[in-house]
Amino acid sequence: MVRIGAFLVGLFFAGWLLISFLVGAVAYVSEPPAKTVEHEFHKHPKDVDFSFNGPFGKFDQAQLQRGFQVFKEVCSACHSLKFVAFRDLKALGYNEAEIKAIAKQWAIKTPDVDPKTGEASSREPVPADYFPKPFANNVAAAAANNNAIPPDLSLMTKARHDGSAYVYSLITGYQKQPEELLKHFPDAKTPEGLHYNPYFANLNLAMAPPLTADGQVTYGDGTKATVDQMAKDVAAFLTWTAEPKLENRRRAGLATIVFLLIATALAYMSYQNIWADKKKAA
Repeated sequence: MVRIGAFLVGLFFAGWLLISFLVGAVAYVSEPPAKTVEHEFHKHPKDVDFSFNGPFGKFDQAQLQRGFQVFKEVCSACHSLKFVAFRDLKALGYNEAEIKAIAKQWAIKTPDVDPKTGEASSREPVPADYFPKPFANNVAAAAANNNAIPPDLSLMTKARHDGSAYVYSLITGYQKQPEELLKHFPDAKTPEGLHYNPYFANLNLAMAPPLTADGQVTYGDGTKATVDQMAKDVAAFLTWTAEPKLENRRRAGLATIVFLLIATALAYMSYQNIWADKKKAA
């Protein structure tokens, strides 16, 4: 009797869920939700060819150095790299003397405390320090950036889908708001102080175009610093800050796959050898 009652209760709830689903499906088909301006005009990241794409891809050390230069001269005034230390730049090919010089010459000083007075002070960064934040706190950051707080870029390419291409697309995607958008969504005009960019989630962001002209940065290796090149380079650098062990992880994964394939083959051959006599007897 209890089982019959439980079955009937379960049947009731299952039937109710089915009815709810059917009612919702009919409502969706008969009165589909209105499309939003973000749904209509938001674009997916561009298809960009990076040297580290694919399972066998590797970082281009020269590109990473160029990307670091773009970050240093353009991005670091507003954005931080709180999970990256100056000494980590050794992986980009800089030697100890160069890293010390980069830290010493960094425009933003490292917060410190005067050991004699206990008061807040600042000092020149050293290789062991993480990159200092450009603003003392979020209030100061918002005050200097039209009430928008510039995000930390250490893990940006991991925080966004197809992050490397997203960073490149966002930097190169600033444009005038399309007339078609204003025609269909007249209330979606980009507010004063914001900038239209179809690669940003809500199409408008506070950050002004960071790369505005070719030659904005002068590369030491002689590479022509076009806006497209600088955007690719800084996107590659930010991919490294988010995944500095990318190449090691891929090598370990490849070695694991090879090991599993060999182990599977050995296990199968052992199985065939151990049970050969039994199969014959059968």
